Amino acid sequence: MRGGGASLETNNQYNPTLSATEVRSARRVELTTFVILAFGIWPILAVAAVGSFGFLVWMYQIVAGPPGPPA
Repeated sequence: MRGGGASLETNNQYNPTLSATEVRSARRVELTTFVILAFGIWPILAVAAVGSFGFLVWMYQIVAGPPGPPA
């Protein structure tokens, strides 16, 4: 796995027993996994991280008061 990971073609070169149907099936699984991660899980995690940070700042400001010079 040099250069950021091996592609399916590289895997097929090292394992010549994979048929064309198996390679297509593996590509479909890989593409489905990518789409789920790229458009499902990562956006949800990003929104959760930003929301958590905002909640943390809000709670801090409730305890310590709003930012600014002392009154």
